[in-house]
Amino acid sequence: MLAAMSLPPTTTPSGDETPVRGRDDACPGALRLHPADDGSLARIRVPGGLLTARQALALGRVAEELGDGRLDITSRGNLQVRGLDAGCGAELAARLRAAGLLPSDRHDRVRNIVASPLSGLDGEGHADVVAWVRELDAVLCDDTPAGGGELSGLSGRFLFALDDGRGDVATLGADVTLIATRDGGAVLWVGGPPPGPDVPSPSTAGTAHPDAAARRGSRTAGSAAGGGLRVRGEDAPRAAALAAVEFLAKAGESGTRAWRVRELPARHAVTTEGLAARLADAGVEALPVEHEPAARATPPAPGPVPGPNGRHALSVALPLGRVSAAQWRLLAGLASRSGAAELRMTPWRGVLLPGFAPEDTRGALSELSDAGLVTTPDSPWLGVGACTGRPGCAKSLADVRADTARMVADTARAAADRARGTSGTARAAANAAGVDAGGAKPWPVSGTPYGGGPAGPDPLPVYVSGCERRCGHPGGHWVDALATGDTDYRVTVRGAGGDTSEADSSDSVDVTAEQLAGAVAAARGTT
Repeated sequence: MLAAMSLPPTTTPSGDETPVRGRDDACPGALRLHPADDGSLARIRVPGGLLTARQALALGRVAEELGDGRLDITSRGNLQVRGLDAGCGAELAARLRAAGLLPSDRHDRVRNIVASPLSGLDGEGHADVVAWVRELDAVLCDDTPAGGGELSGLSGRFLFALDDGRGDVATLGADVTLIATRDGGAVLWVGGPPPGPDVPSPSTAGTAHPDAAARRGSRTAGSAAGGGLRVRGEDAPRAAALAAVEFLAKAGESGTRAWRVRELPARHAVTTEGLAARLADAGVEALPVEHEPAARATPPAPGPVPGPNGRHALSVALPLGRVSAAQWRLLAGLASRSGAAELRMTPWRGVLLPGFAPEDTRGALSELSDAGLVTTPDSPWLGVGACTGRPGCAKSLADVRADTARMVADTARAAADRARGTSGTARAAANAAGVDAGGAKPWPVSGTPYGGGPAGPDPLPVYVSGCERRCGHPGGHWVDALATGDTDYRVTVRGAGGDTSEADSSDSVDVTAEQLAGAVAAARGTT
């Protein structure tokens, strides 16, 4: 139950069945704490991942004084604090309100917004979507958003994505997606990644899993009519909120208590025509648009990111998405020193620090690296994920985080050995497991495609799970390392046909934790 007790935005249920929910979703929030084996867990929504340095420092104190001294970034750019005392809810809420992180108690869990993290920082994209984030968050917390409707009824799993046109967060399978266009407008999609052969949009949005989108075509909004809806840029946040209102209306009609748009039965789907009518009633002009393919963007690689104004942002990855309070204080302190006093968390469990003078980047990155954070694009930590595992989760069969750390260390040693022309730990482990790691690429081990690393673009993500639920696993094509016992794992390549959990074939390798690095390296060689 780590940074994603709820499924990540890229995970889609297999098959065409329509689930009928017998209860509301159990996603934790800042006010709804979740009991775990290591204490209570709070998930703090941070729309767009946007924090001021002051808010970041306040969160660090929360983790240190109320929790276990660590913070987890989730796959939606939110924060989790673990190890909380069950009776600390009132104090936690008071601290979050004082920091401006809990604007509405009733809407705590519905403020799930991901946004292009580099928007406005690197001169790419077609709009700075930070303003959209602020406006959409305000509309979500309003009891009567424009067009009518109460949005506190949204599931804690419902997701909004605001893409500045580069096509990064448009691929995350959100329920409602806005994509900025070159003409200052936006395209609104409902129900998942926009369909198309690569990245379908009138601009540069993208999808990594077109097959899955096609399978859902009969049940999703824009794809049912072959496209999305074009709206004016100034209307985009209201349009996104109204799309959520339309979803709630359809979910009510269906009687399924659906949590996500993709769960709606076909006869109650959110359609382009129905959504356009709702927008028109609210005074929002919306025109149907067809999709066209475009290249998809990759997440920001660790290191300096030059901006058009002579300032640099620093991109930092967090091993397994987790930081200590001391590491978090360093991030917040550097954010204050940069002059921007801002910190942006990414859906890829990283952090961006804007506003640095070019001459200050080297020293800041050195501090971050010395503190154990990832600051270069050749790190073996990139793209490696794991659930919480033991001891935090009672359902986990193994301490997956310790085993994942060992896997990464073995991979790094193998890469060093290979560079020296010797065999390595990973090769020996792979041979012992009956697999051949000879052609596998070690840098990075896996991950969302950062590009630019020695392994080349698009290495497979690797996710280590403690039980069959695989909480937080990536979508698309990925390497699944599933614990089958205290020190045993089954390694399988999954999801080549879309964003389901289905394996590519019956070929799985059973290994020990010591052999995990070699087996995973071999599995990555199937790309």
